[in-house]
Amino acid sequence: MPERIAFIALAVLCFALAFSGFRRIYGLVASGSKADRSDRLIRRFVTALIDIGLQKPIFKTRPIVGVFHAFIFFGFSFYLLVNVADVLEAYVPNFREIAAGPAFSAFNLFSDLFSVFVLTGMVFFLVRRFGAKPKELEFDANVKLHPSVAAGGVRRDSLIVGIFILIHVGSRWLGTAFHLASSGHVDPFMPTASLLSIPLRSFESVHEIAIHVCWWLAMGLILCFLPYFPRSKHLHLMVAPLNLALNKQTPRGRLEKVSDAGSPGAGSLSDLPWPSLLDGYACIMCNRCQGVCPAHTSGAPLSPAALEINKRYLYTEKGKAVVEGSATVSLLDEAITTDAVWSCTTCYACVRICPVGNEPMADLIEMRRAMVFDGNAPDELSEVLRGLDEKGNSFVESARKRARWAKALDFKIPDARKEKVEYLWFVGDFASYDPQCREVSQKVARILQQAGVSFGILYEGERSAGNDVRRVGEEGLFEALAEHNIAVLEECDFQKVFTTDPHTFNTLKNEYPSLGFEREVLHYSHLLLDLIKTGKIRLESMLSGRATYHDPCYLGRYNGEFDTPRALIAACGLELHEMPRHRENSFCCGAGGGRIWMPDHDDVTERPSENRIREALGVGGVKHFVVACPKDLTMYRDAVKTSGNEEKIQVSDIADLVAEAMPLQI
Repeated sequence: MPERIAFIALAVLCFALAFSGFRRIYGLVASGSKADRSDRLIRRFVTALIDIGLQKPIFKTRPIVGVFHAFIFFGFSFYLLVNVADVLEAYVPNFREIAAGPAFSAFNLFSDLFSVFVLTGMVFFLVRRFGAKPKELEFDANVKLHPSVAAGGVRRDSLIVGIFILIHVGSRWLGTAFHLASSGHVDPFMPTASLLSIPLRSFESVHEIAIHVCWWLAMGLILCFLPYFPRSKHLHLMVAPLNLALNKQTPRGRLEKVSDAGSPGAGSLSDLPWPSLLDGYACIMCNRCQGVCPAHTSGAPLSPAALEINKRYLYTEKGKAVVEGSATVSLLDEAITTDAVWSCTTCYACVRICPVGNEPMADLIEMRRAMVFDGNAPDELSEVLRGLDEKGNSFVESARKRARWAKALDFKIPDARKEKVEYLWFVGDFASYDPQCREVSQKVARILQQAGVSFGILYEGERSAGNDVRRVGEEGLFEALAEHNIAVLEECDFQKVFTTDPHTFNTLKNEYPSLGFEREVLHYSHLLLDLIKTGKIRLESMLSGRATYHDPCYLGRYNGEFDTPRALIAACGLELHEMPRHRENSFCCGAGGGRIWMPDHDDVTERPSENRIREALGVGGVKHFVVACPKDLTMYRDAVKTSGNEEKIQVSDIADLVAEAMPLQI
């Protein structure tokens, strides 16, 4: 009886302390700015539970790690029932005999096997973290870390949780073996505990006390762990399903609007939307996002993982004062550096790879919004933004020069503002002004002319679509550019709009509809492939050789357009060989998010574009590096030169391939 009373008293105390911790977290998350994630709640939670039940997010990468994580996940989930059964054993007379009956055979078998699975999985992770010490779990010296993290807080937390799981599950498993040893028989539905019980039979004098000690170690320890749980990184066991269910459901390419035009973005931790604060508690500190980040890979001081972890530790340390209004936590002073914020290419890789649905990229954009509003942007970026405001393009050139590339053609492209056309070509800044990209634009125009396509352009009426303007944080300028373009487009008579620029494609397709523009938007790869399929383009001079294709972030990962460019490459006769990182896992060229307008950081070790060319050369025998984006063409042709690989590989646009295979009649 005293033991039962002691356990109840301990349970009441520990649950009260744990409740206080969870209530604190709720208050911290609720202190964030407003965000609506209330749509389709049932569907959200059902989808999240299915994904978690199948461990789909974990198996995205690191499949071996995923297997051992599944051991712990399924085992520990089942242990909720096991723990209930163990409490009943203490309070229900003869429950042990009842549980040993045939009705509980399946339960006992799962309890036995999952005990071994959990112990095996936990040993694997402890050896991996503290023995193998994989580099992917470490942070570079130039990454800003909360003092507790820098002092080994994550490793310490992992050790505490790991030891707790080993003792909790191990004690329960050992206690079952002592029960079997004291009865002198084995149970086929508890095979591993039965095997362990055989050598324990010789310790008959300690069977009774060992059973009590094991029970208290298993059940008492889990009660004592409850108050620590809200402060542990393993809080993700509870928060991750909630975070996955409440994550962003709108298209990847559509940013959240500014909630307060008078004070846009986030300068302090509590300025972030509440889902961003929930992200910090959902983070499992696996560093997957860091591993796919092109900025981090190049040596820049950005680690999306460190940002999420810092948020978590900062709110644990100062959250109460923030909620009470007696303190603020500056993101730039305490969570991340200015250089890290501007290192982001907005490639979305960190968001896609996260197994718990975190969106560190969204935090960076919110910080950029606040910094641009406060006049705290890099000088080079500020100059480009002023040019965009005055001239409508990032090259700070006259609008009259936008269509100068078309003068080299032996025909005049119709002005879509004056003539009815089937396709309106929204050309974009790089395809209009960059010398290398202008050549591709001319080939696209000749291809369409030769195929008999009715198309036109906006000439000086076009301005930058604003995709990267919005992602560097200049929301007001984005809206001004978009409103101008939409007004011009609405005056034109056309059926569909297409573009050669994935950044423009993304904005026209995903962000302009909320501003009133709703038309079918195509990437030029779709138009070219359709013309080939319908026989309007005849490929008479098939190409030969091995090629690889780079998926542009804003075409592939953002908008799921993977197959059409590959079909074009195959149609032209080239043999396609994929790089290790392709499709959803494609590696960014480094130009997005306004990075193409900013200089490299001093500590850059290898540009993302150079890293990608090196990857392509590693495929073997590849002579054609094919792109479908003007920025990619610029970045990779420059990377081929700077890396000294001009004789080894040729960077070509898909339009180059089609023009050569037609061939063009010039």
